[in-house]
Amino acid sequence: MATVAIVPRHVLGGRNFVAPSDKIVLGLIGAGKQSRGLAGQFMKLPDAQLIAASDVYEAKLNAFKNLVEKYYAENTGSGFKGFSIYKEYKELLERSDIDAVIIATPDHWHAVQSVHAANKKKHIFCEKPLSLTVEEGRAMVDAARKNNIVFQTGSMQRSNDRFRHACELVVNGYIGELKNVKVNVGDPAIPYDLPAEAIPAGLDWDMWCGPSPVIAFNTKLAPPDWDGPFPHWRDYKETGGGILSDWGAHMFDIAQWGIGTDHTVPVEYIPPADRNAKRGMKMVYANGLEMYHEDFGRGFAVEFNGTEGTLQVSRSFLDTKPEKIATLTIKTTDKRLYHSDNHYQDWFDCIRSGKRPITDVEIGHHSASICNIANIGYWTGRTLKFDPAKEKFIKDKEANKLLGRKMRKPYRY
Repeated sequence: MATVAIVPRHVLGGRNFVAPSDKIVLGLIGAGKQSRGLAGQFMKLPDAQLIAASDVYEAKLNAFKNLVEKYYAENTGSGFKGFSIYKEYKELLERSDIDAVIIATPDHWHAVQSVHAANKKKHIFCEKPLSLTVEEGRAMVDAARKNNIVFQTGSMQRSNDRFRHACELVVNGYIGELKNVKVNVGDPAIPYDLPAEAIPAGLDWDMWCGPSPVIAFNTKLAPPDWDGPFPHWRDYKETGGGILSDWGAHMFDIAQWGIGTDHTVPVEYIPPADRNAKRGMKMVYANGLEMYHEDFGRGFAVEFNGTEGTLQVSRSFLDTKPEKIATLTIKTTDKRLYHSDNHYQDWFDCIRSGKRPITDVEIGHHSASICNIANIGYWTGRTLKFDPAKEKFIKDKEANKLLGRKMRKPYRY
């Protein structure tokens, strides 16, 4: 297990002081919109110290530095000014005083940066969806296992009481034997089609594109500040998996948790007859259970249908039919799922204990794989049979090519 660095006392200081040996030292890769929320979550943990960040957009990197230094100055009274910034993330990874990294770059960068970080023995918290392709997800799992690091996927819904209670109701049979599962999330990824705009000063666009092909810059991909909507790189094949992957990595993850299939993925993917349809994918597990990418009228959510009831869950509701099921108390003799009240602290706790966290890299890989394979199903428009053990389609060379991608030099792992 990778060791934990000791932060010098003069760096920390101030109020709410925690002994240096108790601090886990963090670096962040990717200072875009998501980084602000993640920084807030980690900096408020008493055993965290965020000391460095990297990004290819100078304005965002400077803004992130100011955010961190202001937080520590206001909340520790230390006047902390030691935050370091890097354009090249590999320079951050070379620092021996950094124990762990938060990866919050666009999806097309996740695998390369995660493998490099793991090979430098850094523990990893990587945003979801974990990977752009199935092959990249497997590479991330292999690198984490080879280097014996703790890798948490940012699918934080598993650290939420509502989702855990919903899944415990399902796994313990409170809605009877499962008949099917419905997951409503957004659309599959499409080819990039935004018009070219002038590249802003201070943005290395070639490096932003990284292992993906160089596409035309558009502000919607990399907005200059944090205050607008989330960037649209999620929508495009070159940089993301569509909202099918972006939200699917949350909601298919909950479906997997509730039906007890974290170790695998469906074996058959049947797209809708209409090639233009953006919902309607049917997925079948090895035991015959069917899961659908379907809008059942409740927003982005999951619906479990059993022989004795129905359960629907999202970030804003947990509803059941019969209604009384939702408020039942899970018995002490029932199966209990991993209990985490704080997704970020859970990662820290596992770094100390060496245990695997609530959304370990393999779990995140399988949840992302469902989304990535569903995308391939929509793109090809034909039924796909998948071997979860080999992570390959059966007798389909064209589809198998889509399980990976050719990465652009020199941005490879």
